[in-house]
Amino acid sequence: MGALGGPPEEIGHKVAAALVGTFLGILLCYGLIGPIAANMSKAAEEERKYLNVLKVLIISFLKGAAPIMAVEAARRAIPGHVRPTFAELEQARRGGGGAAGAATPEARPAADAASSDG
Repeated sequence: MGALGGPPEEIGHKVAAALVGTFLGILLCYGLIGPIAANMSKAAEEERKYLNVLKVLIISFLKGAAPIMAVEAARRAIPGHVRPTFAELEQARRGGGGAAGAATPEARPAADAASSDG
């Protein structure tokens, strides 16, 4: 503001510097700091959901529920988009491998054949 009474070249340089600083601040805010903050928020939310599942499991067990019922209560606390089905949970509990292998149609006939042999 002190350069307003000065020559036009000096005012032009000051206005250009102010515009570049403003543009750089907006670019860094929306292009760097914003995405980093969103990523950190998402990671913290996933950690909170994980700890909530553990909390539900421990509390239901401490309240006297049978271990398998405590596990079922914890399964229901898992967010829906990653929650295993009851059959996948049973397969994993019985030692039949990971839940991802049980979900594929090709793995089911092989698992059925193995269970009928024994």
